[in-house]
Amino acid sequence: MPRLSIVVPVFKVQGYLRECLDSILRQSFTDLEVIAVDDCSPDGSGRILDEYAARDGRVTVLHLPENVGLGRARNAGVERATGDYLLFLDSDDSYLDGALEAIARRLDACGDPDVLVFDHVRSYWWNVVRPSQFGEVLASVGDRTASVFEEPALLELFAVAWNKAYRRAFYRAGGLAFLPGLYEDAPLAYEAMITAERVGCLARACVDYRQRYQGAITRSPGRKHFDIFPQYASLFAFLDERPHLDPLRPVIFERMINHFVFCLGRPDRVRPADRREYFGVAAAFHRRYRPQDYHPPSGRSGLAHRAVASGRFPLFASVDAAREMHRRGTSGVRRSRRTAGKVAYRALYRMQRRLPLDEHLAVYSAYWDRGMRCNPAAVEAKVRELAPHVRSVWVVRREAVESLPPGVDYVLPRSVRYWQVIARATYLVNNVNFPDYVVKREGQVHLQTHHGTPLKRMGLDQQPFPAAAAGMSFRRLLHRAGRWDYSISANPHSTEMWDRVYPCPYEHLETGYPRNDVFSTATDDDVLAIRERLGVPRDRVALLYAPTMRDYRKSFVPELDLVRIAQELGDGYVLMVRTHYFYGQDPRLEDLERQGLLLDVSAHDSVEELCLASDGLITDYSSVMFDYANLDRPILTYAPDWEAYQAARGVYFDLLSGRPGETPGTVARTEGELIAAVTSGAWRGEDAARLRAAFRERFCPWDDGRAAERVVRRVFLGQDADALPPVVPVAARRPPRAVHHDDASSAGRPAAPVV
Repeated sequence: MPRLSIVVPVFKVQGYLRECLDSILRQSFTDLEVIAVDDCSPDGSGRILDEYAARDGRVTVLHLPENVGLGRARNAGVERATGDYLLFLDSDDSYLDGALEAIARRLDACGDPDVLVFDHVRSYWWNVVRPSQFGEVLASVGDRTASVFEEPALLELFAVAWNKAYRRAFYRAGGLAFLPGLYEDAPLAYEAMITAERVGCLARACVDYRQRYQGAITRSPGRKHFDIFPQYASLFAFLDERPHLDPLRPVIFERMINHFVFCLGRPDRVRPADRREYFGVAAAFHRRYRPQDYHPPSGRSGLAHRAVASGRFPLFASVDAAREMHRRGTSGVRRSRRTAGKVAYRALYRMQRRLPLDEHLAVYSAYWDRGMRCNPAAVEAKVRELAPHVRSVWVVRREAVESLPPGVDYVLPRSVRYWQVIARATYLVNNVNFPDYVVKREGQVHLQTHHGTPLKRMGLDQQPFPAAAAGMSFRRLLHRAGRWDYSISANPHSTEMWDRVYPCPYEHLETGYPRNDVFSTATDDDVLAIRERLGVPRDRVALLYAPTMRDYRKSFVPELDLVRIAQELGDGYVLMVRTHYFYGQDPRLEDLERQGLLLDVSAHDSVEELCLASDGLITDYSSVMFDYANLDRPILTYAPDWEAYQAARGVYFDLLSGRPGETPGTVARTEGELIAAVTSGAWRGEDAARLRAAFRERFCPWDDGRAAERVVRRVFLGQDADALPPVVPVAARRPPRAVHHDDASSAGRPAAPVV
């Protein structure tokens, strides 16, 4: 029988769930079991739980057949628990390092109390961590135990489920259970505390209580916040059955009214339209449950209590307004530095937004208006095929106009027509974000396509990394993400990450990346034709070198000595070098190309064509590796500065671990290792192929050539997700062959080309 049973209820938390589970299973204290309850979650949470259960025998997963809510999901977990003590951890929160060891030691020191209460910190989405306000009360109890009769201050502690360890025998004997509905923590927390004969305290912070930007049920406004009233009614019914607890009624009553007032003051809980009705119910509870000798607290809190007692909502509203003014202060000066031109353009934009939307107009942009590329280009092409009634307009910079195919309709950013189409288009499609000043109109549909699978930290996860976060406003970032209606995902890993780092209410389109369709639809002849256009000799093995950018560098600095690599590999190989689009053209590469040492393909519009033309990929941490895996061709990871990149940007998994599903093929840390990997043939040997297969299975599950079709049918034609084309399994796909494919000589000599 384990010492601790930790019940984790799970619903729509795929972006946070791994962090939560890891925080339990990586604790130094190991005498535990985890009862994870999948509350019929519609996202990938159930799959993640099963992964953990398969790896760690301490994890038991319950998959509930229907959604029952947080409280009853916890109850289901309690029924399966076998430990001495019950703990509850919400699946978007986590334990701090050493927390369970500290809890277990304090349980021993206190002689197995009925309840142990421990501290927590609040972790805010803007990368701030703050201690709780309960440390002093917890510390005052020390190593001893007490009842709430002996220490009434214990009832002032946070009335939630996850800051306590409950002796399971005490919990079951007392008939403790969570009720359905929101605010289910409060009655159980109070019932446990007031019936416990021995309560222990631990002033150490053990739980990281995550304050999410959006998605937390207690911060989603609506009628469900009226659930608080039956919860407290059940608590007072519990007291009615136990007259010996009557001395505790005044403090519990005060805590209840404080809770009502708190919720009334939060528009992210009680909607303005519901405030008067909510107040009326709170006032009725005040009349019904007020103890005879109750005296309201002093100060501002007391004013709010007296307003509730009076039943007069205007009085309460005035008290609440005064309190809010005091909280915010009076400094609200707006600064305005608009030029006359900006004023005129914004006036034009406002006027255009008053006109009806054009249901047949879609506006596209890619890479901050750099041209007709990536997922938006693939989506637009499929729209022309499946929804020809929808007209397309591209937003492109002046210098990118020449790259557009003939006949493409475009606008320049901030031109007069730009404001017109941005204001009136029904569909807005981008692989980054439209500028902050773009207003999301009712009826407009924003499709976020993204432009890569995240190895590096993204969104809110960039905050702890100064090189990545420099100059970024994360509040504005979330404002932009808040405009999305749909977010395309290339794989389950991406879905989990987007959920956490862009926590806004959009729909995930788990379709695969439209830009990768070509890797399934192109033919062997297409590959030869692309190589011919690029000038890649048919008898040479083409290696595409595509490194990513470094946040801590302003310009392209090749990690490879390209001259040495070209000379060492010899005439049987050709290096195709593609710099990151942030860096642009590099004169050094142009010079090396003139010497015949490499092909500089940095200016080529289509990365996908470069991938098709190559026989293998050399990259570092670029997301091109995830797309390239669709081709089932060798990927060689050259990572001389892995530690520096991790420290500067942060990563989601260890690319160099050698574990299947993390490392896409052969790894080289030095130029010598890289040259040896190629010349020996290891880069496309059996070991590399096994790693590549696992990587492809994990990161390319939906890229079967019909991703763009799925997106267009869902977004532009309004078809249900269940009606979209089914995905072809990875094993059944037949991507076009490389000209020099994997049956090359193991000695590293180029294979005979495809004829």
